Amino acid sequence: MLMAHPAVLRDLVQRYETLRTHHAEQGTDASRRQLEDVTYTLCVSTGTRRPEDALAVARQQLATAPRMADATRRTKGAAPAAGTEVQLTA
Repeated sequence: MLMAHPAVLRDLVQRYETLRTHHAEQGTDASRRQLEDVTYTLCVSTGTRRPEDALAVARQQLATAPRMADATRRTKGAAPAAGTEVQLTA
């Protein structure tokens, strides 16, 4: 399963919360469209359909992100698995 980068998720969650508050205060068409856009992107990024689910998944992924980053650092210098094709580009 593909997962959004933690920095992207953090940004989306922050933008969603900011726009939700802004739309609740302003209630304009522009604020509604912006909130709908970020909600859609957050849902797609987390593989969900409802904003509540998207926030829960994003927060769960962000909570495990430091462990994933540690695992990535440990395997970065490792040799590719046998039978794996590696292409180098300049």
